[in-house]
Amino acid sequence: MKLYKKGNDQSYTLGVFPTIELLKHRPQNVVRVVVHSSIHQNRGYPMIQELCQQYHIPIDVHDRTIEKLSPKNNCYAIGVFKIYTSPLQQAHHVVLEHPMDMGNMGTIMRTMLGFGYKNLAIIKPAVDIFDPKVIRASMGAIFHLNVAYYESFEEYYHAFSDHEFYPFMLKGAKNIHQVHSHQCHSLVFGNESHGLDDTYLNYGQSVFIPHHEEIDSLNLSMALGIALFHFSKAEFEGKEVLREDV
Repeated sequence: MKLYKKGNDQSYTLGVFPTIELLKHRPQNVVRVVVHSSIHQNRGYPMIQELCQQYHIPIDVHDRTIEKLSPKNNCYAIGVFKIYTSPLQQAHHVVLEHPMDMGNMGTIMRTMLGFGYKNLAIIKPAVDIFDPKVIRASMGAIFHLNVAYYESFEEYYHAFSDHEFYPFMLKGAKNIHQVHSHQCHSLVFGNESHGLDDTYLNYGQSVFIPHHEEIDSLNLSMALGIALFHFSKAEFEGKEVLREDV
């Protein structure tokens, strides 16, 4: 088995938890699971065995493959799967223009899932979402999401012109605290280094997140987390939600 390269027709997870997420949510795409001989000490292994048996997926024990593909020593499982497409649904969307950072992309996917956003539009050129580094950074959240690439923002805009659009820009006309949405919307974010250009002022209601002047801008994944929290507040109000002990 070779290291992943963009354009391959297969990719793989790195780690027990992302592999379990793959098996739970995309079993139809899984080719096989490769495990390390010491995986028996990992408490997630029984779940991998159960899911592989349920979906008739072979498990191979092959230490050299694990050691070759994993950059870390604590990887006990790799899930090999076929690259797939997942069209966007008519629901709330996150739109990213030219995202290039793999770690940011994985964090964004996990944050989206945490706030109930399961549709991600990506404007090319952009990072490859099926790179194992992205999958690992997402902790398997990618397998819950519908993700689609578009050649241009205009292509995406025409496909979902019935959405409310909220481009996040420093030149945004409204403070996020003054903006509320009650229908399907698209939250639009620019590249990590240069954000959105002024043409996005022509799409929907531009928004800015206020912060102290000591910094010039927020990190993309941080800004997106704040936006998702704000726009999903109505959904979580009055509900019992999972809380982490501090």
